[in-house]
Amino acid sequence: MTGSILFEAIVFLLGAIICVSIAKRLGLSSVLGYLFAGVLIGPYVLGFIGKEGEDILHFAEFGVVMMLFLIGLEIEPKNFWKMRKTIVGMGGLQVAGTMLISYFLFSLLGFDWKVALTFSMAVALSSTAIALQTIKEKGLLNTTFGASSFSILLFQDIIVIFMLGALPLLANTTNKVSENTSGHANLLQNLPLGLQTLAILVSVVLIIVTGKYLIVPMLRKVAKTGVRELLIAAALLIVFGISFLMELVGLSPALGAFLGGVVLSNSEFKHELESTLEPFKNLLLGLFFMAVGASINFVVIAKSPFIVGGILVGVIVLKSLVLYITATVFKLKLNQKLQLSFTLSQVGEFAFVLLSFAFSLHILEQNQLDIMLVVTALTMTVTPIIGMINERVILPRLGTKESIKRPMDHIAKSQKIILVGFGHFGSTIGRFLRTHGVEATILDHDSNRVDFLRKMGFEVYYGDATRTDLLESAGIAEANILICAMDNPDVIKKLAKTVKNKYPQVKLMVRAKNRYAAYEFLNMDIDHIYRESLETSLKLASEVLSQMGFRKYTLQRQIQNFIKYDEDSLRRLAKETKIGDDSYIFKARKELEQQEKLLEQDFKRGVVEFDGHWDAEKIRISLNKNKAIKNA
Repeated sequence: MTGSILFEAIVFLLGAIICVSIAKRLGLSSVLGYLFAGVLIGPYVLGFIGKEGEDILHFAEFGVVMMLFLIGLEIEPKNFWKMRKTIVGMGGLQVAGTMLISYFLFSLLGFDWKVALTFSMAVALSSTAIALQTIKEKGLLNTTFGASSFSILLFQDIIVIFMLGALPLLANTTNKVSENTSGHANLLQNLPLGLQTLAILVSVVLIIVTGKYLIVPMLRKVAKTGVRELLIAAALLIVFGISFLMELVGLSPALGAFLGGVVLSNSEFKHELESTLEPFKNLLLGLFFMAVGASINFVVIAKSPFIVGGILVGVIVLKSLVLYITATVFKLKLNQKLQLSFTLSQVGEFAFVLLSFAFSLHILEQNQLDIMLVVTALTMTVTPIIGMINERVILPRLGTKESIKRPMDHIAKSQKIILVGFGHFGSTIGRFLRTHGVEATILDHDSNRVDFLRKMGFEVYYGDATRTDLLESAGIAEANILICAMDNPDVIKKLAKTVKNKYPQVKLMVRAKNRYAAYEFLNMDIDHIYRESLETSLKLASEVLSQMGFRKYTLQRQIQNFIKYDEDSLRRLAKETKIGDDSYIFKARKELEQQEKLLEQDFKRGVVEFDGHWDAEKIRISLNKNKAIKNA
C-alpha cells in the first residue's frame, strides 16, 4: 500500500498542508514548513516515503527550473546586460573565495586532493530555490540585497556547467560513463573541447532565435483557439523543451529556462505565461523542499555525528564569512551584508547533481558521498532557521547601529505623520504632502534607495518599520497617522498588528494592491484602505466617456458615487469567510447589480433632471432612446 503513487501523493499533500499551515501560524517561512514535512514523512522518521524519494527529488527540480524561467520573464534583456558586472564580480568572488578556502580546509582534514576539490565545488554552490523563494516571500527581490543575491545565484548556475565538465578530468577510472550510469552525460561529451564550446554557443543562439521566430508565433496561434488548457500545455512545452535542450548539451536546465524567460520577456505573452506557470512552480517547489527534507539520512548522522556536525557548522560559517566579505567589497550596507551572508550560506540543489556525478566517476567513495549529501540537505534545512534568527535577533541589534549612524537619532519626533515605504506609490504621497506644507517622518527598508532619495532632497530614514524600537525612535507614540505605502501585504499586516496592539491611538492608512488584500485589512478592523488601482482605473474610464462627449463635472460626481458604493460593497463582502466560493460569487453578483442600478439612477437624476449643461446632444438623445425602449 505504501508503494502506491496515490498514497504517496496523499502523504505529500497532507504533510504540506499541515506543516506549512503550522509554520505560517508561527510566523515562519513556508520553506521551513515544507522541509519539516519532508523530514516527517521520509524513510527515517514516519517512513511513508522510502528510497524512491530520490526520484521525486529529480522530478521536483522542475520547480527550480520554472522559478528561473518566471524570473527571466521579469528581466528585460537590456537590464540583464546591465547586471553583467554584478553577476561576474560578486558571483565570481564568492565562488572563487569559497572554493579556495574550503579546498584548503578539506585538505587539512586529510581528504585526497581530488575529493577536496570536488567537495569545494559543491560547497561553493547555494540553493537558488530556497534563497529566491525566501526573498520573494519577503518582497525583497527588487532591493539591493535581492539583486545581489540573484546575481550570485545566477553566476553559480552558470559555473556549475564548467564544474560538471571538469569532473571527468579528475576521474579515477578510464572507463567511460554511460548515460544510464551517471544520468548527466550529454551528446557532446566525446567531442573536442572547442566543438563542445561551439555547440553550447549554438544552443544559446538557438534559444534566442526560437523564442523570437517560433515560440511567440506558436503562442499567438494557440491563443487564437481560445482554449486555455492549450496555452497551459504550450507554456509547459516551452519550459520542458528548453530544459531538455540544455541537458543534451550539458548545460544547466535552470540556466536554460532562465535564458528562455529573458528572451520572452518583451513578448505580449509575458503576463499570460507568468499567471499560467505560477501555480505549477509553487507546487513543484514545495515538492522539491519536501523531497530535500525526506532525503536527510539519519543513519549516516548517527554513525558520524561529529564529522557531519563539524562539516555542517564549518560550511555555514565559511560561506557566511565569504559572502560578508564579498558584500563589503561591493559596498553593501550592514543590513544587506547580514541578509546576504545568512540567506546564501547553504549548499544548493546542484550539489546533489555534482556529488552524484563525482561518485559515478569513482572520485568519491560511498561514505564520503553519504556524508556530503546529508550535509547538503541539512544546510538547506537550517537556512530558514538561521534567517529567522538574523531577522528577529541580530538585525534589530546590529542593524539599528547603521541607522543611528545615518542619522536615526535625529528623527524629529514632533512629526505627527509617519510614512513607511517611499517607492513610486509612497513618494507621490510624500511629495503631495510636502507641497502643502505638511512634513512626515519617512522610513524605507532599502538603504541604497534611502541614499538616492536623500540626494534628491528627501529626508528619508533607513530602517525596518516592523521593529518596535525603530517606530518609537520615529515618534510613533506621539504620531496621529501612520501611512503604510509598501507593496508587500504581509509586511503591512505585520506592521498594522504591531501598531494596533501597542499604539491604538494612531490612525492607520494602508495601501492595498487589490480587492482581496483590502478584505484582509478590513477584517483586521483597519478602516482607511486605499486600493492602488481604483481611482486610476476610474480616471481612465472617465476620460473615455469625456472623449465621447460626457460632461466632466458629471463624470467627477459619478466617480465619487462609484467609490462610495464600491467601498460599501467591499465592507459587506469582506465578511465572507471563503472568497471565491459559490456564496461569495452569488453575493458579489448581487452587489454588482445593485451598484450599477444605483449609478444609473444617480446619472439620470443628476443629468436629466438637474444638469442643464450638455457637452454633447447625443447623450440626451441616447438617454431618451433608452428610456423609450424600457417603457415600451
